[in-house]
Amino acid sequence: MRAALFDRYGGPEVVRITEVPRPEPGRNDVLVQVRAAAVTSADARIRGARFPRGFGAPARLAFGVRRPRRRVLGSAFSGVVAAVGPAVEALSVGDEVAGMAGMRMGAHAELLVVPAARAVRKPAAVSHEDAAGVLFGGTTALHYLREKATVGPGTTVLVNGASGAVGTCAVQLGKLRGAVVTAVTSRPNAALVTSLGADDVIDHTVTDLSSSAGRYDVVLDTVGNLTIDSGRRLLAPGGRLLLPVATLGQALRARGDVAAGSSRERADDVAHLLRLVEDGQLRVVLDKVVGLDDIADVHRRVDSGRKVGNAIVCP
Repeated sequence: MRAALFDRYGGPEVVRITEVPRPEPGRNDVLVQVRAAAVTSADARIRGARFPRGFGAPARLAFGVRRPRRRVLGSAFSGVVAAVGPAVEALSVGDEVAGMAGMRMGAHAELLVVPAARAVRKPAAVSHEDAAGVLFGGTTALHYLREKATVGPGTTVLVNGASGAVGTCAVQLGKLRGAVVTAVTSRPNAALVTSLGADDVIDHTVTDLSSSAGRYDVVLDTVGNLTIDSGRRLLAPGGRLLLPVATLGQALRARGDVAAGSSRERADDVAHLLRLVEDGQLRVVLDKVVGLDDIADVHRRVDSGRKVGNAIVCP
């Protein structure tokens, strides 16, 4: 099968398309013919070995010290079940599924093996591109707004990086929970985040957040350019600072009014997000949708910092 493989860390040019052996599902696995997969900031960080400050050494131990241990990236996927392991009963060949492959990755390929428990039935009304696109940002935003903070009617929420994969979902999920959402983005993306439901927009190229007079119940920094001190200055009394891309130092200091850490990738959350897309309550913003041969261009787009929403590759 064809796959986007990288055998050394570096820029987008290290990703190449090649033939690799067809994977076979284990006893509790399914083999998925990948129709769409997201190319995320996490993929780009792993490819370039550019991890949040302090996480370089542990990340290299996890992903490979001198060269990548898992050479095919991609976690968020959508596709069709091509084969099932002998112990799998809940899914059958031909079922349309979506999910997150986790640390195993491998979705930037024509075929992907994942545990059956990670493959969620995709509603017919949701496209493969939208299904793959909603999962990385959606699971992160959902985890932080629902479990790391208490967001409900009237909660004031600041989303820093509102036009990215996590931010576009966070704006909408915040509104669905009744929050008053302020989106931080650049002027070209102001209309987009407003259309997603943002009540107010701050242009970060004009207004320095560190000097902003606004105070919020929840501050979600999806970019990683707030410190704990600068983020706390934006909090209202009793507020909570959420740092999904925290440095090691920030993660170690995250307690009380500061939360950090990795997001869960639960099948129930995947199903919930897919239902929201199906019902028209959650819009998936797609920046680029390309074939496998053009995946290096998508990595360049992610590296540029100008990606809006989600970038998708369709093997």
